[in-house]
Amino acid sequence: MVTAARSMDELGINQGTSGNVSARAGDGFLITPTALPYAETEPADLVFVGPDGTARGSRRPSSEWRFHRDIYAARPDDGAVVHTHAVYATTLACLRMPIPRFHYMVAVAGGDDIRCAPYATYGTQELSDYAIAALADRKACLLANHGMIACGADLDAALALAVEVEMLARQYWQVLQVGKPKLLTRKQMAEVLEKFNDYRSD
Repeated sequence: MVTAARSMDELGINQGTSGNVSARAGDGFLITPTALPYAETEPADLVFVGPDGTARGSRRPSSEWRFHRDIYAARPDDGAVVHTHAVYATTLACLRMPIPRFHYMVAVAGGDDIRCAPYATYGTQELSDYAIAALADRKACLLANHGMIACGADLDAALALAVEVEMLARQYWQVLQVGKPKLLTRKQMAEVLEKFNDYRSD
């Protein structure tokens, strides 16, 4: 987890102490602590949070622990969650713009778009509720005026998806500088999603 958290900065999808990383552990999850730069974070700094929100550790958990807890409760197949303030994803989130089906790789997030959840104050149950709704049948979403969330079976998958979502956000932003993109049809995206499912089952 510490390696994954530090790599967010190296991959250019996060800055400073923003964002957070978690991984399912037992009946709860481990999460990065609040207000500690990842370069200074050690395994002993990780915080365990139980299903009732009770935290155990030498530090306080990330302020966003609620949506991590609720994602694990709602999505038993997810083993890790990555939340970042990646520049392009956050740019679109500040415009409250979802990422539409402008490119077939949007399907990597599980559907024919990447939704943008409504705005709510960070760390609140309201934000968690909005995030859970935006993630329905999806593996990633944007958070209005905030950032993005990516989920996966493990940390490698969640981190790789966060990188992909940021690339898609950048590509979409660049397309908008030139003009209005020609979107793929829902049928075309359904074909891609089917091919992705077949690829994963091979």
